[in-house]
Amino acid sequence: MTRADLEIPPRPLAQRLGAILWPSFFAAGVAAMVFFAIVDPLMLRDVTFPDLEMSRMAGYTIGFFLFWAATAASSLFTWLLLRPASRFNRRMPS
Repeated sequence: MTRADLEIPPRPLAQRLGAILWPSFFAAGVAAMVFFAIVDPLMLRDVTFPDLEMSRMAGYTIGFFLFWAATAASSLFTWLLLRPASRFNRRMPS
């Protein structure tokens, strides 16, 4: 059995995206719940952008998507670091 026989075939794009986006969605939901249990979005707006008109619901939505972007980036970097080295260290054909 050669090393090429042991190589894992690439997974479909939907499966790869799901492995990154679903855990980050769940983590962002938990992070948003914990964060907004302590911080009121309107008070945060008053401290950061006092001239911006924004509803409380818009603050929750923006906060959730910011948490989702941060946790998705974390999941993406983990996925990149865990890819097998054989994908990058292929020998050039002679």
